[in-house]
Amino acid sequence: MWLRCGCPSRSVATSLRVLASPLRVLGLRRCNTAAFMPESAGFGGVSGRSGLQEFSVSSSESFWAAVARHRLSWIRPFTAVQDCDLSRGRIRWFEGGKLNVSVNCLDRHVHTCPDRVALIWERDEKGTEVRYTYRELLEMTCRVGNLLRRHGVKKGDCVTIYMPACPLAVASMLACARIGATHNVVFAGFSAEALADRIRDAQSSTVITVNQGVRGGKILELKKTVDTAVQSCPTVQQVFVAMRTGNPVAMTARDIAMEEEMLKEDVVCEPAAMNSEDTLFLLYTSGSTGKPKGLVHTQAGYLLYAAFTHRYVFNYHDGDVFGCMADIGWITGHSYAIYGPLANGGTTVLFESTPIYPDPGRYWDMVERLQINQFYGAPTAIRLLLRFGNEWVNKYDRSSLKTLGSVGEPINTEAWEWYYRVVGEERCPVVDTWWQTETGGICIAPKPSDPDAEIVPGMAMRPFFGIKPVLMDTEGKVISGNDTSGALCLAQPWPGMARTIHNDHQRFIETYCQPYPGYFFTGDGAYRSVEGYYQITGRLDDVINVSGHRIGTAEIEDAVNQCPAVAESAVIGYSHDIKGQGVFAFVVLKKNVDVEEADLSRQLNDIVSEKIAKHACPDFIQFVQRLPKTRSGKIMRRVLRKVVELDLDSLGDLSTLDDPAAVQEIIQGHRELLSK
Repeated sequence: MWLRCGCPSRSVATSLRVLASPLRVLGLRRCNTAAFMPESAGFGGVSGRSGLQEFSVSSSESFWAAVARHRLSWIRPFTAVQDCDLSRGRIRWFEGGKLNVSVNCLDRHVHTCPDRVALIWERDEKGTEVRYTYRELLEMTCRVGNLLRRHGVKKGDCVTIYMPACPLAVASMLACARIGATHNVVFAGFSAEALADRIRDAQSSTVITVNQGVRGGKILELKKTVDTAVQSCPTVQQVFVAMRTGNPVAMTARDIAMEEEMLKEDVVCEPAAMNSEDTLFLLYTSGSTGKPKGLVHTQAGYLLYAAFTHRYVFNYHDGDVFGCMADIGWITGHSYAIYGPLANGGTTVLFESTPIYPDPGRYWDMVERLQINQFYGAPTAIRLLLRFGNEWVNKYDRSSLKTLGSVGEPINTEAWEWYYRVVGEERCPVVDTWWQTETGGICIAPKPSDPDAEIVPGMAMRPFFGIKPVLMDTEGKVISGNDTSGALCLAQPWPGMARTIHNDHQRFIETYCQPYPGYFFTGDGAYRSVEGYYQITGRLDDVINVSGHRIGTAEIEDAVNQCPAVAESAVIGYSHDIKGQGVFAFVVLKKNVDVEEADLSRQLNDIVSEKIAKHACPDFIQFVQRLPKTRSGKIMRRVLRKVVELDLDSLGDLSTLDDPAAVQEIIQGHRELLSK
């Protein structure tokens, strides 16, 4: 692995409300609005957080124009703030402007603070963290950029990155941005087949990977996975292979030893001048159709929104150390481990390991050792660590912490309270953030807010600047008033949102713009409290959220159905104490199949692991004679959910089923499964 000179340094709503202390958290006093947000000096007497929020929605163009001019470095100023029409899926921001994302993340900080630490790589091996300054990260990025250019990567080409969380992965992303290539980061836990799907859809000719990954003390054979994947990817011409471990791997004619070639490159790389709406990256997320969709994020709007939300949701200031635990393969890692912090000139932690390796104190040891100020983790990890008790937390000094964040799924009240009371010692606000791959950055969160504003456990609460959420009823009408629930939509565009689905804009329109014309449909349901706060109630489509990872049920069903013994299947999500949602599969076998159910269950899990990833494997598999269907043949997943949730009194009207007796068979089989 490319290392700088020197050695590793060792150096649900509840009645409980939390009132934020103005001395401890981000406060917005009405008399100090310009100090809080310098751009507001030009907003004509706007004051206070609520005033800024109202102005950001009612005068969206003026607001975002001022923020973009103040917070990004432009090669050429933009001439139009926005040109958006949600009903047609047209989203364009800051047209006429040119900039380079890597310059905004690196060069401008090298000019002012070259020796400030940009990245702290928290390697899998505890206590062996490595720090990289902005100067060092820029030099590494330039070497990679020159290497890619020398090997024919051009502006507009797409480079697929299949790497663990490491500085060279960050440099590879920034190098793509520097030379105008698009990056497509694929989570290094995905199977060869899932990787191949994404390479083919992105039409990548170049892949960057490592010989092996290391996570939780285990070796991951990433190069072998890439070797298998590219066999079915005729567009791939070259694979750059970096060394994370000292173990040699088989190299083919298309493989290039990355670090060896980087040494031949100059540490200066001319940045490309990119249009605001040029593609920055693709990121694939699961859809309800079973085919992952490559969401397209562009240059200026995405970077601005990532940086702006990072600064204000977490109260980030110069000198703070920001710890986002997300992998770079997910949007959280893109926005809050890399682009947001680096655009703000911050110090960001890149976490390679797991919350419980080598023991359940890993997070808190890291907080003490690295002096982390803002900690951003997933509810599934918090729930897991809660089970190990308080002693693993209390063993370490957490006095550096100022803000705690939660991301990926709604956090339950028990986990929220433990996070606040035990981890944060009742002095750190917990920001339960709601957003998606599609939104690019945080859209609803408790902060920023006025200094005396309450925080309600289990609620995302307040829309961020420029965000206007609405709830829609089943007839497509906006629901007014509070203490109500509906489909969560966003009423106006914002700079960070995805622009399209790669090679399938019609699908983008049908998924996000057509369900409620003129609004962006999030796919989530939400509750608006009496006070007007928002609480996310879960997905409205057939997507399961497992440990913060969105997986389409159709995608899992497609994998299960590839087993020769399976006739059909139905997959649903259910409430899981640790993961938030688990995967429950109902499977119908073909006639005359003679195999032990336990053996078949293992076989099905192996298939899902191979086709998608291990985290998509069913937690429970129930073999059934038939599935409950309507007379038109539609599987009644609503009924299956009620059975799994043991909510049999709410099965509702079954008269529309082709054969209501199928439900009783499934109920009986489910009881037998639970009794085993």
